[in-house]
Amino acid sequence: MSFIKQADPANVSASELISVSLKTLVDLARPAAGLNLKHSAIRSGQSGGYVSRFKGRGMEFEEARGYQPGDDIRSIDWRVTARTGETHTKVFREERERPVFISVDNRPAMHFATRGVFKSVLAAKLAGLLAWAAQHHGDRIGGQIFTGSVCRELKPQNGKHAVLRFLNAISNQDDYNRLDQATITLEHVLARLMQHARPGSLVYIISDFRGINDQVESYLAKLSRHCEVVLIFVYDPLESHLPEKGRYRFIAKDGVYAASRPGTGAAIDDKRDVVIDTGDRQRLLKYQQHFTQRLHQLEQIAKKMNLAFIQCSTTDDPIQRLR
Repeated sequence: MSFIKQADPANVSASELISVSLKTLVDLARPAAGLNLKHSAIRSGQSGGYVSRFKGRGMEFEEARGYQPGDDIRSIDWRVTARTGETHTKVFREERERPVFISVDNRPAMHFATRGVFKSVLAAKLAGLLAWAAQHHGDRIGGQIFTGSVCRELKPQNGKHAVLRFLNAISNQDDYNRLDQATITLEHVLARLMQHARPGSLVYIISDFRGINDQVESYLAKLSRHCEVVLIFVYDPLESHLPEKGRYRFIAKDGVYAASRPGTGAAIDDKRDVVIDTGDRQRLLKYQQHFTQRLHQLEQIAKKMNLAFIQCSTTDDPIQRLR
């Protein structure tokens, strides 16, 4: 179920709050030029930023050869060693451009907001800014977009055409978000991500991280051994703070819900009403506890694995958060 607060009078159309167009993502090229993806020691926190130092250019596997004195034992190829009975080590060659792999969550739960824009819109804009920033830095851009029923990967490539290919895939994903086929889990997504993100890649995961569990944590640990991982947690303010007491009516149209206080006269044709009484504090506290536990788990994972961690609310300016 998707919710969005009825838009306040402003110069922003309702459609821009609940969906993102290719033009909007293309227009992010200019503001993205000022973003630096190579920050070195910025702490995690509500203000955003990067907590870990980005590694150098990516290293691509070239061959396995016999172990020689002085080789890094961390590069031992255990599979070849076990197969041949002789110790082998992996040889890597430096890549000219670093692969930047951006994973974007577009599952049904991301189509939610009580203020600002849908979480899915925020995620798309964050991804667009990162893709353009990577292109400005001469890196290769690829990614992963997943809905409730489809998970698609795009191999990192050079240049502006790679960014446009990625942005076009993001802007067209709503067509595949079938509520009746919600089979894609975060575990499934991370398992695929491990297969597609090459060693030495800079990997961004933009999500509300619903469904995070021990298996997801295990996948993140394995991914972080060979890639630089940045977790970007998107959320709606209602998820982190309980609303004031009252009865709220959610009005559905074409599968999208607009929220209003009863009596505001929200005019939406073909509507189906859902009324929520926020006087039930125990129920709301339980809802907020789920959010708090998820946030705490993400913070602990980021700290333990030395991952960069950024929080971004649906009311935040994504450019400021990435800075």
